[in-house]
Amino acid sequence: MQLPIKAILVFHAAARAGSISRAAAELSVTPSAVSQQIQLLEVQLGISLLGKAGRGVVLTEAGERYFSMISEQIERIEEATGTIQGFRSVTTLTVRATPTLSNKWLLPRLGKLLDQHPDLEIRLDGTNEPTDFNQELVDIELRHGNGRWPGLFVEGIADEQFMPVCSPDYAAAGSLQPQDLLDHRLIHSVKSQAQWTTWFQLTEVAPQERWSRILFDRSHMAIDAAIRGMGIALESTLMMGDELKSGRLVCPVAAPPEIRIVTQWIVCPRDHLRQKKVRIFLDWLRAERDVWQAAQHEAVS
Repeated sequence: MQLPIKAILVFHAAARAGSISRAAAELSVTPSAVSQQIQLLEVQLGISLLGKAGRGVVLTEAGERYFSMISEQIERIEEATGTIQGFRSVTTLTVRATPTLSNKWLLPRLGKLLDQHPDLEIRLDGTNEPTDFNQELVDIELRHGNGRWPGLFVEGIADEQFMPVCSPDYAAAGSLQPQDLLDHRLIHSVKSQAQWTTWFQLTEVAPQERWSRILFDRSHMAIDAAIRGMGIALESTLMMGDELKSGRLVCPVAAPPEIRIVTQWIVCPRDHLRQKKVRIFLDWLRAERDVWQAAQHEAVS
């Protein structure tokens, strides 16, 4: 059976509008053309879809069922059509990245990339969910984890240093010893690869069985909580570089133990590396990473 696409779309418009005339205005056709298409669809389906209700129309029981069954698909087609319009003149790069990396590191730098490549359109999907590249239209992912994903191109972004931080109003820089932290509220990023238990092991301080703490499942929330003076967080310099540079966060511990881990990774199928838009993004990302690393070394020296 050949699908009566035009008649289906006209029926959907009339059912959504609740009026033949309003559907006609929406579709830029005459009301009689709308009625004719709906009648053709009813004949082909062998059922009545619409009935009159004053100046409007009302769905029959079969019409309601049919409308509910086709609405989602038609709306998806409309959305896809709107998205693809102008695609020839703009190249869209879809990047998936963790919420914290998106907010704290990528977003402040993206303007430079867009200025350098005005024909490049970025869609930034901030989520921790790993991409199924066989099912999802994602060009490249910046993934949090251990870097072990067989079958994919994987490259570490940067060597991150994790350190205790807090607002300078909460505790001055270098004013505390490791054991002093047990008397303070500790902010936990529950998904972080660097946890307070590990940090205390490195300091040879035994954590208490019960301690004052607040837990977040996103590191950017933990960083913001520390800025607001809610306690002391254990976070990555990659994620809070601007806050450390501006003095909104300081390290309250004198000579803290060093924890260095790569937690953020460039991930994509290897064939994606042949795409010009992916190569542009990776060249820019690596250049920004190198600038950031140079600034870190300068701050230490």
